[in-house]
Amino acid sequence: MTSKEKVAALREEMQKNNVDAFIVYSADPHMSEYLPEEWQERAWLSGFLGSAGFVVVTKDKAGLWTDGRYFTQAAIELEGSGIDLFKDGIEGTPNYIDWIISEIPAGGKVAVNALAASNANWELLSQKLNSKNITLADIPLLKEVWKERGTPSANPIFVQPVERAGKSVADKLSAIRQKMEEQEATVHIISSLDDVAWTLNLRGSDVQSNPVFLGYIVITKNDAVLFTGLEKLEVEARKQMDDSFVKMMPYEEFYNYLKAFKNEKVLVSPNSNQQIFETLKADNQFIKASVPGNLMKAQKNETELEGFRTVMVRDGVAMVKFLYWLTHNAGKEAMNEYSIGEKLRGFRAEGKNFVGESFGSIVGYKDNGAIMHYSAKKEGSKEVTNEDTILVDSGGQYLEGTTDITRTFALGTPSEEFKRNSTLVLQGLIRLSMVKFPKGTRGVQLDAIARLPLWMEAKDFNHGTGHGVGSFMNVHEGPQNIRKDLNPQELLPGMVLSNEPGYYLEGHYGIRHENLIAVKEAEKTIHGTFYEFETLTFCPFFKDTVVKEILSESEIAWLNDYHKTCEEKLAPHLEGEVKEWFLQLVSPL
Repeated sequence: MTSKEKVAALREEMQKNNVDAFIVYSADPHMSEYLPEEWQERAWLSGFLGSAGFVVVTKDKAGLWTDGRYFTQAAIELEGSGIDLFKDGIEGTPNYIDWIISEIPAGGKVAVNALAASNANWELLSQKLNSKNITLADIPLLKEVWKERGTPSANPIFVQPVERAGKSVADKLSAIRQKMEEQEATVHIISSLDDVAWTLNLRGSDVQSNPVFLGYIVITKNDAVLFTGLEKLEVEARKQMDDSFVKMMPYEEFYNYLKAFKNEKVLVSPNSNQQIFETLKADNQFIKASVPGNLMKAQKNETELEGFRTVMVRDGVAMVKFLYWLTHNAGKEAMNEYSIGEKLRGFRAEGKNFVGESFGSIVGYKDNGAIMHYSAKKEGSKEVTNEDTILVDSGGQYLEGTTDITRTFALGTPSEEFKRNSTLVLQGLIRLSMVKFPKGTRGVQLDAIARLPLWMEAKDFNHGTGHGVGSFMNVHEGPQNIRKDLNPQELLPGMVLSNEPGYYLEGHYGIRHENLIAVKEAEKTIHGTFYEFETLTFCPFFKDTVVKEILSESEIAWLNDYHKTCEEKLAPHLEGEVKEWFLQLVSPL
C-alpha cells in the first residue's frame, strides 16, 4: 500500500467509528524517540522516516508537523502521499490543535491511541478540544489498518556490570526511594526505556541503535517490580534482579498489576502514556513530576566518564582510519553515501567492545549535506567522487560508552564561500568549548555563544546546538540540552552533551562540526562556583577548510592544543601511511 492508500484505509475506519480527526504521534507506550519496528506508526502511515513529527488526518485533509531538522527530508518523503507539511516553529504555521479545531465541526470527535500518547499531550488536547465542545477519545484505529505490524523482539536482556555503571542497582533504588519520600509518593512508575535500563543496570536491543529493552518498573516502599519479556532475561540478568530484590513479571501483566492499587500517591512523569493514567485515575492521586532517576542518569559518575574517555580513543582511531580511506579513495573506486556509512561501521567494528552504531550514520554528499538528518538508502543513494564536500555524522555504542561525532570536509577543492562558512561553524564550536559559566546556567544561555559567529553575518541553523548523551545508552538523552528553547534544567557536573553548530545552504551543501563535551567544575571564586566543559571527542578537523584570519589568537591556540591532544591520544594506535597523514592533519595551524 502507498501512503495515500493507507490514509484512505484509515479514513474508512474513522468513518466507522464516527471520528472526525485521528492523531498519529511518533511514539510507543514508553514515549521513546526511536521506536521499535512494531510502533513506527507515523512512519508507516506517512512515509516520513524522521525521528520527530506527527500526523493528523481529518475526513478530507492530512498534515504532518515536524521541526527544522526535517523540513527538507519531510518535503521529499511526503511527496504523493496527500499529506501536507506543516513546519513547526516557523511563523505562520498553525498549532496542530488549533488546526484540528478549525477543520472539524463543533460536537465532533478526535481520536488517538492512549498507549501512544503522553499524558501531557492528552491533557492539553482535552482541555482545548473541550472548550470547543469536541470530544477526545481513546480509539486505536491503526490496529485495524496496519495488518502486517511486527511483533516485539526476543532479543536478550543482559547486565551492565557495576564496574561500568559505577553504581549498584540497590544504591539507585535507594536514591529513588529517597526522592519518593521527599515527594510523599507511595508508588513510582518508570516507563521510559532508558530510565528502566539505567535503574536496573541492564541493557538490551529492542530498539535499533539504542541498547534498551521493552519494560516498565513499579517501585513502592518495599517492592520493585520489573515488567518485561521474562524469556529474554539472561541468567546473569535474572541473578542481578534477585540479588537486588527486584521481582520479575511478564510485560503483558503491567496494566493488570496497576489495577490493584487503591488510595496511593503515584509519582509518574506526565510524559508517560495516557493508558497508565486511565488505569489508575479512579482510585489514586497523581504526583506528576520527572522521573527522579532521569536527572541521576544525566549526571555521569566518574566510572561512566572514564568509560567515555576510553571509548573516545577507540572511536577516534576508527574515525581517522575511515577519514584516511575516504579522502584517499574517493574518485578512485566506486562508492556511494550508503556504502561509505557501511565502511565506517566496519572501521568501528574493529574496536574492542563495539556493540553497534549509536544511530544510523548520516552521510550527506554535496547538497544532501543540507538535509540535517539525511539517511542514505541502500538503493539509489548518491555516488561519491573526489569533488565537492561531504558531511559525516555518526556514532558508536561500546560497552563502556556512547559516541557521536560529525566532521564536514572537502573531497575536492572547496569554494571560498564554503571555507568561510565552515570556519564560522568551527568558531562557534570552539567558543562553546572554551566557555566558563556560573553554577545555575541553563543550556539556552550558552546556545548563543555557538551561534554568534554565524549571527554576525545574518546566518543561523535550524536545530539545537547540543543534546544530552547516555553512557552505553541512548545517543539523545535529557533533561539537559543546549538550544534556543527555554529549558529550566541547569547544567550540572557529569552531564555529557554534544557541541554541534551547523550551517545549511539548501541545494548546495551542509556543514556541521560536532564533539562531545562534559560539564565539570572549573573554580570557585568570590562570585561563586564556575563550570567549564571537558572535550571528550578526539578526532582532528580539516585545516584546508579553515580560514585562519577569521579565528582569534585564543581560538587558534585552542584548535592547536586540541590537535596536540588528538596526537597524544591517537598516534600510538596508528601506523604507516595513515599515521603520517594523521600527523600532518594535527600539525599546528
